[in-house]
Amino acid sequence: MSNKVITRYAPSPTGLPHLGTTMYALLNYIYARQNNGEVIMRSEDTDPIRSKPEFEEAIKEGLAWVGIKFDKFVRQSERKDIYKKYIAKMVEEKTAYISREKNEEGIERDLVRFKNPNKIITFHDMARGDISVDTTDLEDFIIARDINSPLYHLTVVVDDFEMGITHIIRGEDGLANTPRQILIQEAIGAPRPIYAHYPFVLMSNKKKMGKRNGAVSLQDYRAQGYLPEAIINFTMLLAWHPKDDRELFLLEDLIKEFQLERIGKSGAILGDDKLNWFNKEYIKKLSESEFLKKAKSYINPDTKIIKKLSESEFDKLILQFRERINKFNDLNNLILGSANTTDSSFFSTTTEHLKTTPDSSIIQEKTIIVSGPNDYLLKDKDPIINDIKILIPKDVRKEDVVIYLKNIKDLIEKNDWGKIIEKNDENNLWMYASKEGRGKVLWPLRVALSGELKSSDPFEIMKLIDKDSSLRRIEKGIEKLIHLH
Repeated sequence: MSNKVITRYAPSPTGLPHLGTTMYALLNYIYARQNNGEVIMRSEDTDPIRSKPEFEEAIKEGLAWVGIKFDKFVRQSERKDIYKKYIAKMVEEKTAYISREKNEEGIERDLVRFKNPNKIITFHDMARGDISVDTTDLEDFIIARDINSPLYHLTVVVDDFEMGITHIIRGEDGLANTPRQILIQEAIGAPRPIYAHYPFVLMSNKKKMGKRNGAVSLQDYRAQGYLPEAIINFTMLLAWHPKDDRELFLLEDLIKEFQLERIGKSGAILGDDKLNWFNKEYIKKLSESEFLKKAKSYINPDTKIIKKLSESEFDKLILQFRERINKFNDLNNLILGSANTTDSSFFSTTTEHLKTTPDSSIIQEKTIIVSGPNDYLLKDKDPIINDIKILIPKDVRKEDVVIYLKNIKDLIEKNDWGKIIEKNDENNLWMYASKEGRGKVLWPLRVALSGELKSSDPFEIMKLIDKDSSLRRIEKGIEKLIHLH
């Protein structure tokens, strides 16, 4: 066996790739890369009925989308002469024999059976420790339907031997196969690879994720607008536990941080909420131009509102939804919702009245109806606020809101505009809101800027309109609050 680490992922091209396929590929890819090794993709396409070239291409394409590149590609269907050579050699050396048997239809056929030495096999699993199995119960198992038709246990051992595989990282269903494969390794003189078996990904119904159980394909995730970074991050944390509480890992981070020994022992249950959270976090990391480029690739070009807005106006419309989407495909429904209101100057929405809790977070209390302009992101058209009371969070005095808005206006005037619109700890406005209570300060700011109970983050709005428009809207809010009785 070579000193160089060589791993493999060996999918059967019988369906579209899903998160289980991705986990299998990722674990082998990452381990090989962090050890300066090699990773081989082996298409186990020996089932002539279920194996399809289009599925093989879909697997390649899906894995390439998430950033997995293999160093070598092989197909088992092109290696039949190699398997035949090993079968003949095993029969000649009497580690296997031809057995004349009848099938269920009573037709006689020649099977090739492995001659079991009936002994205890002990092997080490990097994730599970030492495992011992008495192979007597396996009896003389079949390794080929005939001398020209090898079965899985033989082909996988021959391929791993011929390809110099040093580490076999695979799902826990491979545990039951390992004793048979070790016996075959010993019979053909192959060295024993290092094993690591990871748990299944379970679907929400607690069934093993698989093609036959309705697993969502990578192609579907991509079409819905998930980012490959989110898919990688989510998938890896289903199988692997980092040393600390960190959750966000890019592929290059995983290559540095991953430890094969920290693979979990129990199957994680797939949950869309967590995947959506990861995707939302990676959407936040996109620059404005990157977000717009990706967003527009998912938006239906026939959406009516597109034809009524200039490019800059449409960009503003898309950006206002940035913090409201989990995946890019969500934009279509949000834009269509906006399109239904563009023929009038105002729209109505049912929402919840908000109040501020002692810890400055905002919670929903009761339902009210609000009307407001739908084009608050156009800097030259200030929002019309019919009920100025919506600027006042519950349990906050009108006079305090006036003070908050005056202080915000003062901070905007005295600070660099480029810094005041960035939500971080170096921003004096953000620091002021954090000190006084973000719900108390940022709620009236956001409503003054948008005129709506539900709208984009105030910092995002200020980015899209200019400094003068922001100050003008805040001043109007202050003036109306002062005259409110």
